[in-house]
Amino acid sequence: MKSLNELNEKYDLELEKVVSEILKKKCKLVLLQFPDGLKPYATAVVDYLESKTSSTFLIWLGDCFGACDTPNLGEVKVDLVIQFGHNSLQPTY
Repeated sequence: MKSLNELNEKYDLELEKVVSEILKKKCKLVLLQFPDGLKPYATAVVDYLESKTSSTFLIWLGDCFGACDTPNLGEVKVDLVIQFGHNSLQPTY
């Protein structure tokens, strides 16, 4: 499992903004969608978000080819979908 420290060295996912949005909307169930390059950090992100909110998180493990690639959840009702990406989040070497 990759750590949140490793992630923060490369990218700024603006997790405080995510926390703020979850709290503002009083979300109970949140779906997190990551591109393949960020999926190794998904559980670290969930651990962090769980420590800051009382929400339950689902990680979308299907493919993600950009913001227009929203998951088909069928009967599952989520309060919020957060799509992470790394096109505009350039690594800080």
